Amino acid sequence: MKASNQLRASLTLSKYSLIATLQSPTSVVFSLLFPIIFIVVFGSMVGNQTPSTKMAISASCDTLNLVFKAIEKIPSITLERGLTTAEQSDALKKGRITAILNIVSDGGPSPIPHYSVHLTAAGSETGTMSLLETLINESIRQINEKVFPHRPSLASLELERTPGRTYKQIDFILPGQLGFSLLMAGVFGSSFLLFSLRQSLVLKRLRATPVRRRTIIAGEMLSRLFFHVIGFIIMVALGYFVFGFTLVNGMATFGEMLLFSLFGLGIFMGIGFIISGVLQNESSITPVANTITLPQILLCGLFFPIESYPAWLRGFCNLLPLTFFVDGLRKIAFEGTHIWEMPTQVWGLVAWTTIIGFWSVRAFKWE
Repeated sequence: MKASNQLRASLTLSKYSLIATLQSPTSVVFSLLFPIIFIVVFGSMVGNQTPSTKMAISASCDTLNLVFKAIEKIPSITLERGLTTAEQSDALKKGRITAILNIVSDGGPSPIPHYSVHLTAAGSETGTMSLLETLINESIRQINEKVFPHRPSLASLELERTPGRTYKQIDFILPGQLGFSLLMAGVFGSSFLLFSLRQSLVLKRLRATPVRRRTIIAGEMLSRLFFHVIGFIIMVALGYFVFGFTLVNGMATFGEMLLFSLFGLGIFMGIGFIISGVLQNESSITPVANTITLPQILLCGLFFPIESYPAWLRGFCNLLPLTFFVDGLRKIAFEGTHIWEMPTQVWGLVAWTTIIGFWSVRAFKWE
């Protein structure tokens, strides 16, 4: 069979597979409707609890005084240690930290030292910095009341602003929901469709034709790609125009995010191929697929940062394919990082693609 005929067969298979996917309530609800609902809900939320903020510690910061120890104990402040000056500036510019903390002694009698608390923050972080100033000033006030109730203030606070972008909640949520959509469409959609085609003997009939195995797989992947592009455009447009989702370089960033999604598409579809090839009972697909997808949904930073997990669990979370994928999308969208500038995420996805691709080919069955 000529290559042109193989291509035509692949496009025909992808067309009818896409139609079947769009007509499937399960595929539309889990892969498109649910992520859109999550985007709307989380994008509209106004938190009623104190948000967590990250601060880096300047190399010249005095960390042995009472003021630093009081700031260190504030539950909503996380202090990032071990960053160089260049890394701190880069993290501040890209929104990974809220401010850089520097505490220095500015004189005063020996029994009553006085400190200057200096914060360097991104110029756009107005709301977060106002809260941060309030928290630190309150800590200083409490020290004054407890240690020096009738003395001058122990420290004063200064704030310096530098240019930067505001990291909004939608910038964290939307890439996670794109990953959620691709995971559900790839695993559930591919596993149920291929199992149905095998059970109805469609694949057996196709095997008797000149259509090659790779043509069938390519057709299915094209179908999922078209479905993913539709959902991708809808979700990114909703986040961008309604909730102010950050696309650093506009359409170029959008295109790079879409290109990066091909990694996730191959991995999650491959998992669906494996499930459909290994299982012999359609009723077993849902529990097995849930066993694979649910841990990733909970552990890969879709709804809250991986940093909030205990240290022993974070190592496992960082090895999951959905973690590599979602982290990469966030870096591209907000930080403007190019695909070739993310070796950890790219090579992690390449490794998973190789492993899953090998297993999916081995697990593929005609009947």
